Parts: sequence; C-alpha cells; structure tokens
Amino acid sequence: MNVYHRKPNTFVNHVHLKVEHLSRSLEFYEGLMGFQVLNQSGKKAVLTANGTTPLLTIEQPDTIIPRQERTTGLYHYALLFPTRKDLGKLIIHLLNKKYPLQGATYHGTHDALYFQDPDGHGIEVAVDTDPSTWRNTAGELDFSKQAPMDVEGVIAETNGELWNRIPNETLIGHIHLHVSDLEKTKDFYHKGLGFDITMDIPNQMAFFSSGGYHHHIGTNMWFGKNAPKPVSNSVRMLFYTVVIPSEEKRKSIVVKLQAMGYRVIEENGEFITEDPSGNQIHLYVN
Repeated sequence: MNVYHRKPNTFVNHVHLKVEHLSRSLEFYEGLMGFQVLNQSGKKAVLTANGTTPLLTIEQPDTIIPRQERTTGLYHYALLFPTRKDLGKLIIHLLNKKYPLQGATYHGTHDALYFQDPDGHGIEVAVDTDPSTWRNTAGELDFSKQAPMDVEGVIAETNGELWNRIPNETLIGHIHLHVSDLEKTKDFYHKGLGFDITMDIPNQMAFFSSGGYHHHIGTNMWFGKNAPKPVSNSVRMLFYTVVIPSEEKRKSIVVKLQAMGYRVIEENGEFITEDPSGNQIHLYVN
C-alpha cells in the first residue's frame, strides 16, 4: 500500500454502487475486469482485488430505474494500479475485447484511462507518477502538465505479458463527484472533514487531499449550481467510505460537522453523513 492511502492520512477505500442487473455487473467486474467476489448475498456482491480487502460493493435493489443524467453524485471512482505495466495490460485487454473506452490522459501526477461500467458508473484506472515530480518550484501541486497519455509507451512496458486479473495491490485512489454548490463543498471537505484543498477553480472544480497527495476527492460543478440529487431508486452511488486514522480524529470531525449544521448518524457503530450535494459518506476508523 502506498503512503498516501494509509495512516496517518485520510482517504477513500470503498464505493457502494446501485446497479440495474447484478448478473450483468458481475460479468463486467468479475469476468472482464478480474475482480474476485469476496462475498455475495442475494442481489449484493462485495468485490476485492486481493481476496481480503473490500473495494466495491454492487447491489441490485428490488425496484431500480436507470441512471439519471445531470444529477449530483458519482462522476467516477479511480482504481489505482501499482505500475504502468498493469495499466498497459488492461488497455490491451479492453481493446482486444472491444470494450468502449472514453479517453486516456497524462495528468502529470498520474496516467488515467477512462471508461464506464454497464450502468454508466464512471471508472478511471490510474497509475501515479513519481511524487517528486508533482510540484512546481513554489512547492505547489502542478496540474498544468495535462496531455494525451503515451498509450504506446504504456503498452510497451507490458513486454508482451497478458492481462490475467486486477492486480492485488489495487486501491481506490480517489473519487470524483458532481456537486451542486462549490463553496459549500469546499467548506464541508476542508473545514469539516479536514482535507487540504489542492485545486480550486472558481465555479468549476475543487480537489481535496490528505498528506500531500494530488487528490483523494475531486468535485466539479459541470451540471450547474443547484444540480438535483438523483432519485433514491435510480442507478447511482449509494455511498463511499472515508478512512479516518483514529477514533479521536473521527470524534473531532463529527463535532465539527454537527457544529456546521450537518447531520451525522450512528448505525451499528458506523458514522454516516452527507455532503451538501447529498453524497452519502461513511466515516470509518482503520
């Protein structure tokens, strides 16, 4: 596990998705992507890369309608791979399977491949570049190096090795959300949850991280101010989990959020809240 996704940092480690057809989703996640099913009960399956750590949960509720467009919620979640070789093997695999891809970008801080699952949930598969190259001479994270990914160079690193399954070391690198109010979002994630702001483009985007990472959480206003929440029975992200390094820090976060007017509830030892756009978050201590 890399240093940005473990103590003493705060980070995302799990995403829970509602899907329209569990069997179709398992064909994609298990069959195409090579996740393992950690456990399955009824119409819900928990997926893992290493056989022990839950990364994704996919669930088919009894009453479900397709994903709604131009609502708040998930833009994409990022699977963070350990090496460019792994990314190259996945690219070849998806091309050979003729799975539709949406883009491939070099962000300076990371290479990123973009596509969607069968329900339209956005997926980014990322590989971080050397952290020593992330900052400019002023010591600030430099997001100005964006360019098309060197796909041929990434593929060349495979040395002819073929895709088998998702790498054991895969993590949830970050999550990127559609939000309805950027100023309230910045207050919630920065003042409430305690993340640093690493990118702030007024009325457009804000990124948040812990421990000097480029971003653990991305947010955008691309659907406009006051974009509506998706209806509860639609295909959508149900919640994501933020890992807090200590019980003491979680208690401090809960107090801050409540003082800011946000509701935090406790269910079976889990603390649950929502950001200003209705994105549900489980606050977990690891």
